[in-house]
Amino acid sequence: MKKISFLIAIPMILGIGMSNALAQWDENKGCLSCHEGIEQFSDIDGMADLTCVDCHNGNGDATSLESAHKNMWANPTDLRVVEQTCGSCHSDEVDNAKTSLHATMAGMISGTRYNFGSQTRDAIHATYDVKALKTGREGTVDALTQLPSYDPTKAESDSNSPGDDYLRNQCLRCHIWSDGHQRDGDYRASGCAACHVEYSNAATYEGGDKAIDKTQKDRPRKHKMTRAPSVEQCQHCHNRGGRTGVSYMGMMESDWYGTPYKADGSKQGKLHGKHYNFLQADLHYDAGMSCIDCHTKDEMHGDGYLYTKKQYALEVRCETCHGTTSADATLATARGNKMTNLKRDGNKVTLTTKIDAKELNVPQLNGAELSEEGQVAMVKIASHMEKMECSTCHAAWAPQCYGCHAKQDVSKPNGDWLDGEHSDISQLGKKSNLNKQAFSWSESRSYVRWENPALGINHRGKVSTFVPGCQVFLTQVDGEKAIVTNKTYVTKDGTSGLSHNPIQPHTMSKKSRTCEECHTNPKVLGLGSGQYDIKRNFPDGEAPVDFELERFVDEQGNQLQSTSHEGARPFNKQEMDRISRVGACLACHGSDELGAEGNAPDDVTHNKVIQRMVEKAR
Repeated sequence: MKKISFLIAIPMILGIGMSNALAQWDENKGCLSCHEGIEQFSDIDGMADLTCVDCHNGNGDATSLESAHKNMWANPTDLRVVEQTCGSCHSDEVDNAKTSLHATMAGMISGTRYNFGSQTRDAIHATYDVKALKTGREGTVDALTQLPSYDPTKAESDSNSPGDDYLRNQCLRCHIWSDGHQRDGDYRASGCAACHVEYSNAATYEGGDKAIDKTQKDRPRKHKMTRAPSVEQCQHCHNRGGRTGVSYMGMMESDWYGTPYKADGSKQGKLHGKHYNFLQADLHYDAGMSCIDCHTKDEMHGDGYLYTKKQYALEVRCETCHGTTSADATLATARGNKMTNLKRDGNKVTLTTKIDAKELNVPQLNGAELSEEGQVAMVKIASHMEKMECSTCHAAWAPQCYGCHAKQDVSKPNGDWLDGEHSDISQLGKKSNLNKQAFSWSESRSYVRWENPALGINHRGKVSTFVPGCQVFLTQVDGEKAIVTNKTYVTKDGTSGLSHNPIQPHTMSKKSRTCEECHTNPKVLGLGSGQYDIKRNFPDGEAPVDFELERFVDEQGNQLQSTSHEGARPFNKQEMDRISRVGACLACHGSDELGAEGNAPDDVTHNKVIQRMVEKAR
């Protein structure tokens, strides 16, 4: 076959079908007899001499569609075949990718199983069996085994949990061993192409290949690789759980209404299966930054360690770019890796965006002229900088989805995201090829919020934003017969399986939350708003828990809901009392009048201030 510049045929890779009209075979064109107009997959040096069959297999000399596609890998980047394709040049990246959280989903699996009462916080399972390439770092393990399947004919146990079926049928749609869910906003490929081949939200082909139907769904924008995935590409997965992908763009799901109406009188369409409200976007997004401008190659591709949670894989910090009030920006990650898109010129730091090479000025805290509020929060009360994450004050809002009402029907077998069957092994992770080894699930919720997110202590011992985690109320049915109704679990630690967890919401704002919001609002302390009557929401029987869903600690500092992050917890009583005492002071004093510790140094001084205020009022 004649050599063709690198045309890895992701139209077929990613399942792009042929149009009805097939071109006349031309031995000088080979695959391009049909795929005329297809884009060159990559312009990277060294790839131009690859032919279609170098990546796809198949038969480049065949003269019929059937024989040409025989033994072809539709997706050469799928993790089941990638060692023979991308891995022939990028072996380290491919090996690391299989250990990454994007492949193992270890954090999601352990968090869900912990809240279903079937394991401790430690990660023990992954999508598939995997061994670490490197060991010994905090928050890592040496190996993970595949998540068990669930058998409803056997007694529920640590190794036979409905939570495992929930994961296999629902939650694990986003690992890179699989293709994306088949709906607008979620379409994508598996393997390397999950990130490096762009899909629009509508998932239709926009390229020049005349053989490709441009109306059919589940197609990439074009037959091209990108080294710089867009925010929208990351969003194809990061729209559930912590919802950081949609939050970054200022998107928060609504309660299904789909309003306001569009110009033609129809309702808004759904994205990721939801309707959205549009809130304030993260200031970094508004500045033109994409996810990859902060998150590093090692965080995304993996670095050979098997991390148990995403917070351990994370290496970028706010001070990497902005420094602190007393120290310059490091321009390197917490692990000392240089940020290649940052540079310093004197006191000026700039960031060059990786998608469009836009140069942005990066504000520096050290020596900055601060507002009055900023001076109080970051300098006068130095403990804020020492004990709090930056996002604690600067996250303008956070998605809060309360009450995950999950219903499993064991009479209806359904697809298992870890078990597929197809003659082409690169297509085993595609939804249409999944074996029905799991059961059907439906999900609903109690209510959603975004304002006044709660705070607590994260695994680093710092004050952090907290949001509801997996708050599962399990209802299990066999057709019309109810087996279990609104069941909640108790963790191995003895706390409720309903959870709240720390998060960086990716909703950063220049203007911070007010002192009054954090120091006077009981919801922010984790005590709940006091408005949700959980008992009236379970009219057919007793509520499975006796606390409102926003409330994850009581006034005495007793933890009511679980936290699936080791070391994370709600405020204790002493901390809540100290925070609330400052709130009491704020009723009369402005934040600029508070002492360095947020309160008067002693009672004598406090009494003198009160006396002075009384005298001024006469």
